Amino acid sequence: MAERLATIAAAPRAPLSDSRPGAIAKRSASSSGFIEPADERKIVSLATLMQRAGEYLSEDDLRRIREAYRFGDQAHLGQFRSSGEPYISHPIAVAEILSGWRLDADSLMAALLHDVIEDTKVAKQILAERFGASVADIVDGVSKLDRVEFASKEHQQAESFRKMLLAMARDVRIILIKLADRLHNMQTLEALPAARQKRIAQETIDIYAPIAHRLGLNSLYRDLQDLAFRSLHPFRYRTLKKAVQAARGNRREVLGRILDAVNKALPEAGVSGAQVQGREKSIFAIHTKMREKHLSFAQVLDIYGMRVIVDTVPQCYLALGALHTTFKPVPGRFKDYIAIPKINGYQSLHTTLVGPFGTPVEFQIRTHEMQRVAQSGVAAHWLYKAHHVSFSELHTRTHQWLQSLLDIQSQTGDSLEFIEHVKVDLFPDAVYVFTPRGEIRAMSRGATVLDYAYSIHTDIGDRAVGCRVNEELVPLRTELVNGDVVEVLTDPTSRPDPSWLGFVRTGKARASIRHSLRVLSYRESVELGRRLLEQSLSALRIALGSLETTVLDRAIRDSGVRTIEELYADIGLGKRLAPVVARTIALQTASSPAALMLPRPAPMVIHGNEGSAVTYSTCCFPLPGDSIIGHLRGGHGLVLHRTDCSTALRQRDRDAERWVDADWADQVHGTFRSELEISVRNDRGVLGKVAAEIATSDANIAHVSMDESADRVAVLRFTLIVRDRVHLARVLRNLRRLPEVSRISRHH
Repeated sequence: MAERLATIAAAPRAPLSDSRPGAIAKRSASSSGFIEPADERKIVSLATLMQRAGEYLSEDDLRRIREAYRFGDQAHLGQFRSSGEPYISHPIAVAEILSGWRLDADSLMAALLHDVIEDTKVAKQILAERFGASVADIVDGVSKLDRVEFASKEHQQAESFRKMLLAMARDVRIILIKLADRLHNMQTLEALPAARQKRIAQETIDIYAPIAHRLGLNSLYRDLQDLAFRSLHPFRYRTLKKAVQAARGNRREVLGRILDAVNKALPEAGVSGAQVQGREKSIFAIHTKMREKHLSFAQVLDIYGMRVIVDTVPQCYLALGALHTTFKPVPGRFKDYIAIPKINGYQSLHTTLVGPFGTPVEFQIRTHEMQRVAQSGVAAHWLYKAHHVSFSELHTRTHQWLQSLLDIQSQTGDSLEFIEHVKVDLFPDAVYVFTPRGEIRAMSRGATVLDYAYSIHTDIGDRAVGCRVNEELVPLRTELVNGDVVEVLTDPTSRPDPSWLGFVRTGKARASIRHSLRVLSYRESVELGRRLLEQSLSALRIALGSLETTVLDRAIRDSGVRTIEELYADIGLGKRLAPVVARTIALQTASSPAALMLPRPAPMVIHGNEGSAVTYSTCCFPLPGDSIIGHLRGGHGLVLHRTDCSTALRQRDRDAERWVDADWADQVHGTFRSELEISVRNDRGVLGKVAAEIATSDANIAHVSMDESADRVAVLRFTLIVRDRVHLARVLRNLRRLPEVSRISRHH
């Protein structure tokens, strides 16, 4: 088919020297050297795309790209965008953005074909046969799941993201195409209805912009944020844009004087050939700072900054010294991202100096190579063929993060939960800590030592019991700070605690904990259910192990489950009653019907290590040594009460079939909670004396509260961790020896 599109209105483009493919606006340098944005749209033709691609691809590659264009043009024939343009204009614009990153021929072909699976009747197999498996896999990874039915729009969207991110973990070119696709869609968003504009813009802010930042595509990150902000808050966007333009003129004199001083100081310090540029904070970043710090526009002093680009790393530090000699540095505002790069590969020196008229100005100092990474991120791996060490390291770090997505997916069944974990991991900031061997590890800001443990390996996180930070023992919830040396302490018998979900910060840790808890809970429920059924069958003089397979299969079918484990789990969770299932099984055997009228089964033996399948009521806090009874609550397993518990006595008459006799094993494992109410004379230091006596008795205090009465008598309420009833009795004896204690009672 003839190339029938002579020219197409496509994404506005920056010049090649800008190294910002798909930038919102062309950057032009004024006479003062300050880089200013200019709202300008360029007309891009297919010929322009081929010209750009021809700068680095072979003739054979260009032939394949033309073939992909013709195929996509034919597939989208008769389709139009909301703006009225032929649909093929969008794939060409996406491919044109990617050509600025100098992605390979397969990427450009996939960009030209990226919507054919989703929007036409072309199947993946046809693409594989025509253009190769690599192109077909990339297109399939980019495609959304519009043809699959989901419970809700949210599930469909989440499943699309999940598929895209997992495909991205196998081939990062998929997300580069998706990001270029999103950039062009955002640039042409005004053609859509307002409600849809806002939905797409919010999605861009929540997912796509953070992914661009995580991959080091900083220019794209800022562009996506500004475009989304323009759609979500058009009035604020226009107002801030006018204010920035006005401030540009007002501050030109200050920036010009700074520029002249820097251009003079650098050669004197031995830094020759440096490029000094002004830079402008993005409108979205200005808005975010105003909102988070409650500032007016006039109070945002870092709208404009300076960037110094030199040839080598030593020159970066020479330039830093020259700047600190010329202007006074602001204490605490220096950051060395060259020695310790950001998690997305970004490297630069940051310092804030007090310029003329007392205006603080931030300087960024970096090499040309660092500048390319800062602008193009992981795309620099293709743009410069990864022959620089920093590009190779960046690609390795990106691959490690993408691989972590697969780890999260393997532990997460629900797509919405998967996206929740991924969004947690898209924080732009990081802290850097060291292993005991001196290896550096980057963690999300706010991450705890438990997050660090899970970042090493899931098994280390699951078995963590404590941690040493800088040679000091700290709790697992301790937040990490830059420079910490972290050593995790583990115990083979330790298991994840549900309370961990309340303080971990990373998606990997959260997904791993939830997965482990689900597995543990299921296994514990299965074991408890098996024991309950075995106990009920034993009362009917039937041994569970002696039942024929056909009998168990019938019980499984009657219960509507698929396996005997699922039946045990339902019994253990209290969704089914073991006596009812046992009587159903007994009716299928040759046992006498009279057996069904036998007395209650023997008590359930409690060992203390049943995990989440057995819980201990907080209304009476049963301890080993107490007379106990169990209540089967639907979905909650077996809840133990003391037999004299008032709550249990009230409920037993209403649903007697759900109550199970229970008894403690001869050897009980673990520790248990108990509550004490202690009346004391309210003398100075009485709380400390009581707490010290409890500690001397080898009991731990989980919680304490205090009520004071008018007659100088205080009531202390302690929640203690003890081993059994005997241990609690020893605590009580020791407390009664204190002269300040007048009365002690155990919570009922």
